[in-house]
Amino acid sequence: MQLLYCDETNLEEKAGDFLIYGGLIVPCDVARDFSGQIDKVRVDFGVPKDYVLKFNPGPKGMPHTDFIQLKQQVLQLAEAFGLKLIVYTVLHDIAASADEARRYGINTVCFHFDSILRQIGDTGLVLIDRFNDQGNEIDAHLRDKFMIGLKDMPYSKEIRLENIVGFHYSAIGQSHCPSLIDIMLGSLRFAVNAHTRKQLANVETARALLHLLSPLLWRGPTGGAVPEVGFQFSPKIIKAAKYRDMYQGLKEFLFEHGVETKQVITDQRAY
Repeated sequence: MQLLYCDETNLEEKAGDFLIYGGLIVPCDVARDFSGQIDKVRVDFGVPKDYVLKFNPGPKGMPHTDFIQLKQQVLQLAEAFGLKLIVYTVLHDIAASADEARRYGINTVCFHFDSILRQIGDTGLVLIDRFNDQGNEIDAHLRDKFMIGLKDMPYSKEIRLENIVGFHYSAIGQSHCPSLIDIMLGSLRFAVNAHTRKQLANVETARALLHLLSPLLWRGPTGGAVPEVGFQFSPKIIKAAKYRDMYQGLKEFLFEHGVETKQVITDQRAY
């Protein structure tokens, strides 16, 4: 059994920013030992028991350099235990709304998780970070994911996600894994925003973060560049040259700083 902890970042609808949705794959056979190691790291750094670990802010009174080391060790532990990250990203300028973009992110990440489960011959459980969208549509959305699957795909009206046995909620503080996905996506957000917002002073930190994240991205058994199932730019067809250039610029920035993605940024249908 594989667990998938999901979360989003960069939800604010800001021109030029990319909403990022991600899923953290945690094999059940390492979950207990991984959690125990996170407990140990927290004790080693003197983290208060009631502190909820996130990308920001750090524990009250902890020096910033220590907090950086704490997060680095957590990411390195995730790599050591074989945890993997899958990512979906879309430009706010293109998305109809942040809520809709998040729902598409959930669809995509769950579809890719199901594909990965098929590849490795396993089953999975999806745990979505709890949130309230307009109209509280998330409950019905998750019921559809389990009972029906995905609708109106390019070559099928419906696709059942047969390898996923359930869709449930999680929240940060209820497990170390929501903290980890928050740190992962917070790190990716920091790096992406350094590029899109032209924050030159943050580029070196972005480089360091991307080098930590790179081995955590799902690549499959062959390794190499990260396939779409591990990192997808959405939509796959970008007609407007202005927006296509923004996607291509982000793809090149990621490559220059340690994350090579396979997806081609294009205005042509390729599926």
